[in-house]
Amino acid sequence: MTSCPEEITLRKAAERGVLGRCPCCGKGVLFARYLKQVDNCAACGEQFGGLRADDAAPWLTIIVVGHIFLPLVFMVDLTSIMPVWAELTLWSAVFTLLSLVMLPRAKGVMLAVLWQTRATGEPTIVS
Repeated sequence: MTSCPEEITLRKAAERGVLGRCPCCGKGVLFARYLKQVDNCAACGEQFGGLRADDAAPWLTIIVVGHIFLPLVFMVDLTSIMPVWAELTLWSAVFTLLSLVMLPRAKGVMLAVLWQTRATGEPTIVS
């Protein structure tokens, strides 16, 4: 990893991760495609190839979307204006859309947290 010109706080790194930006400089992109992370930042050269969010991003997505989606389902009663099958179809579409929107942002946050805490998963040698 290259060093950033300034110390980046966890909050700032996470904010940049949500936006899909490099947690170090905030200028380069973090993803080449929907969930495919770049190996290094095009703007500052920071390395991201060794960071692995694995199951953390889907886990965070489920937690956040569940806390948004379930209260919404319980508060909004659509059975008076549409059949049950249509309501279930609508809620399924809303849940899927929320999940698809949230997933890359959750992965960006997880990658930024891993980067900021230097939790690369590589063994460290203590001398």
